[in-house]
Amino acid sequence: MAPERVLVVGGGIGGLSTTIAMRRAGVAVDVVELNPKWDVYGVGIIQPGNAIRALDQLGLGERAIAQGFAIQGSRFRDGQGNELGAVPAPPLLGDRYPGMNGITRPRLHRIFQDAVRDSGADVRLGVTVESIEQDEEGVDVTLTDGSRGRYDLVIGADGINSLVRRRVFPDAPEPEYTGQVVWRHNFPKPPEQDTLDTYVGVRGKAGLVPLAPDLMYMFVIERWPEADLDVPEEQLGSTLRERLAGYGGPIGELRDTQITDESEVVYRPVYSLLVPSPWYRGRVVLVGDSAHATSPHVGQGAAMAIEDAIVLTEEVTSSDDLEGALGRFMERRFDRCKRIWEISRQLGTWEIEETHDADFVGLTIESVRLTAAPI
Repeated sequence: MAPERVLVVGGGIGGLSTTIAMRRAGVAVDVVELNPKWDVYGVGIIQPGNAIRALDQLGLGERAIAQGFAIQGSRFRDGQGNELGAVPAPPLLGDRYPGMNGITRPRLHRIFQDAVRDSGADVRLGVTVESIEQDEEGVDVTLTDGSRGRYDLVIGADGINSLVRRRVFPDAPEPEYTGQVVWRHNFPKPPEQDTLDTYVGVRGKAGLVPLAPDLMYMFVIERWPEADLDVPEEQLGSTLRERLAGYGGPIGELRDTQITDESEVVYRPVYSLLVPSPWYRGRVVLVGDSAHATSPHVGQGAAMAIEDAIVLTEEVTSSDDLEGALGRFMERRFDRCKRIWEISRQLGTWEIEETHDADFVGLTIESVRLTAAPI
């Protein structure tokens, strides 16, 4: 029998996308999110064409575009601003939507939250799973507040450090530090900045991403020794300025004039994870970063999670054979997610090793072509 009651663990993009998709299919959904504030950490997010297509399937495409900025493709430049090549962003839904969208993380999070609330899903904050025990007929879950429930399916969407993965997939690999960190900072957007521009520097890349008519963010991804990952908050701004030495053009101008407030700098080490197939054990399945956390090099982390939600819902709600449905979910998702993970990892490796003949443009174009294909 197709699942009638589902538990989604995690209230981020993967979990909320899954909740919305399941509710649209008529499935009763409980959501548990450990963060009692249910807020997000971050600056902005790039939504490539396949993310927009997936959001449209959830009924959220128009809202995301209205609250973001239509990005007119992307360009690679050297550290001084000279153009090296362009990467097209073909619209996958014709004239209805742009080929790429930029949006702030808080705005996107609110779009998902509102849709989940409107869907009638039951959301509980400040709790997560304590134990998971399953049999052939269902899954018994105990939460960290002591409450219990029985479900037809449990979906682990609780991120790269997933508790569900650790409870049910004890032999799964642990997240791995990639050797890089990423910095982000919001700035006012000049009128001419309508593309995603990536500047290839000595230790990595910097980029400018439009988020709204008057807002953009800068990202910097670069190699960094694991022993020095802890950067004091009061030194974030000065450290970022130091790391941008050598950039000219718009990046150098922003470094010299607008990185002045330590609290505006967002800094994170980059970890990645690829759980081998299958991502399910019995009636428990992983989606999004819980199963395949990728570095941000091609902006596909959120897109892959939303696609997971749609495909999983399509398969498990259209069949009375749950194991068969989960197997088809893996057939549709594993190779696609694995290749995006590989592309992102290769781009990062080229940056770390300073590979002078690296084909950044060509490999990025491969990711665009791959993700343009139907899911």
